[in-house]
Amino acid sequence: MKRALVVAALIGLAVAPLVAGGKGTVNGAYVEARTAEVFTGGCIMGSEAETVGKQAVLAWKVDRGTFNGVSIDGLSIVAALSGDRNLGIQEIGGGKPEVRSALFVDSRANPAQQIALVAMANELSNGLVGTIVQVTPAPIQFADHGGEIVVSAPHIALGVSKHMTHDPSCGAMQWFHPLASVDKADMGLAAEHAFTGSGLGTKWSDPNRRSAFFGTFSY
Repeated sequence: MKRALVVAALIGLAVAPLVAGGKGTVNGAYVEARTAEVFTGGCIMGSEAETVGKQAVLAWKVDRGTFNGVSIDGLSIVAALSGDRNLGIQEIGGGKPEVRSALFVDSRANPAQQIALVAMANELSNGLVGTIVQVTPAPIQFADHGGEIVVSAPHIALGVSKHMTHDPSCGAMQWFHPLASVDKADMGLAAEHAFTGSGLGTKWSDPNRRSAFFGTFSY
C-alpha cells in the first residue's frame, strides 16, 4: 500500500506543473539515444524528420547534490519516451510533440528521493517527459567505461560509444542538440538502444546509429 501511494505521488508530478528555478544544487552524468540520427546528411534527415525519432532513452546519474531539498547522491533515473512525432522536431521548425514516458527510479532511493529524482528529470528535460504513465523502482546500472557508457534497467539497454566518426560525406552535419539540459555534450554512437517494456504501447531496438549524446549536467 505504501509503495502504491509513492508511485501515485510520482505519477502525479506529470499533471502538476513544477515551478522552475531554485530546485537545488546537483551535478552528474547524462546520456541519451533516440530513434533518429543526430549527425547525418540532409537526404537522410529529410526522410527521417517526419517518420522516426519518436522514441528515446534518457538517463541521469547523480554524482552528488540535492533536489527539492532532498539529497540524491549517487542515485540514477532512466526515462523511456515515446512521442507522436520526432522528439527534436521543434529544432527544425515543427510543433511540440506530445510525449508519454515510463520512468525507472533507482531502487536504492527512499520515497522522498524517488520523488526528487522524478522532479529532476522533469526539470532537466524541460518537461519533455510529458505524461508519465509508469514509474518503477528498479536496479539501474550507469557505468562509464572510458570509451563507452552503458546503462541498463528493466526493459532498457543502452550502450553509447564515445568514439563516433564525424564523416562529412553526403553533407553530414549535426541536426539536433540533447533533449535535456547538459553543460557540455558530445555526440556518440548508440551501439545498443532498446526498450522492451509494455507501458508505452510501443517497443524499439535501434542499434548502431549516430543517435546519441553524452555529457555532464548541473542544476
